[in-house]
Amino acid sequence: MAIDDIQEEIIGEFSSFDDWMDKYQLIIDMGSSLPGLDEQFKTDDNLIEGCQSRVWLHAGMQDGKVLFQADSDAIITKGLIALLMRVWSGQTPEDILASDLHFIDAIGLSEHLSPTRSNGLLSMVKQMRCYALAFSAKP
Repeated sequence: MAIDDIQEEIIGEFSSFDDWMDKYQLIIDMGSSLPGLDEQFKTDDNLIEGCQSRVWLHAGMQDGKVLFQADSDAIITKGLIALLMRVWSGQTPEDILASDLHFIDAIGLSEHLSPTRSNGLLSMVKQMRCYALAFSAKP
């Protein structure tokens, strides 16, 4: 599925809720359904800097597509990384780099996250784009 289609799907899911507590619960549920990250990848090298919580992100390539795996020690943060992975995991590095994550503003996430969580979200986006950039540079 294309990145924009996935984002529209997410926007649709969030639009069915008016109350932000329900939207937070959806984010928590997404984090809870995220498969655990293998302990071998929970290293300092895979920790995302700029997050108040501990977030580990591992990326690999398979058939020309970036596959992300992640975990966090904070449930909301785990949900946020799960959202990003839903959009970008399984996409080509070029598509990731060319994409605009409009769903973040469209679902109201930017205005409802605390400043520290917003910074963490930006750090996650930046790290995922860095992986895509690195993979796109490899022959």
